[in-house]
Amino acid sequence: QVQLVESGGGLVQPGGSLRLSCTASGSRFSIYTMDWYRQAPGKHRELVAAISSGGNTYYEDSLKGRFTISRDNAKNTVYLQMESLKPEDTAVYYCRARDPNVWGKGTPVIVSS
Repeated sequence: QVQLVESGGGLVQPGGSLRLSCTASGSRFSIYTMDWYRQAPGKHRELVAAISSGGNTYYEDSLKGRFTISRDNAKNTVYLQMESLKPEDTAVYYCRARDPNVWGKGTPVIVSS
């Protein structure tokens, strides 16, 4: 069973940047579509971005231009580069290997001055 570990979250000022990482165990990472979700306090978990095994990407419309998803199959890692962060980006960010539907434990991002 694949395991996912997120890292890179933290406290950042509005307008700042962060890069989240999600590293997978095992040898099948390259075939997975990988998702980044987020869950803000009191809200449902929402899909932020996704990247297929072939590198095709998806972004939630409101985040296009600020967030970039990428992957490095040699490192079993998917990244989420976040720019021009806003207080409303505050959430716990989770990665998921879509099929087999395995989730990481999340990394918190707090955007505040």
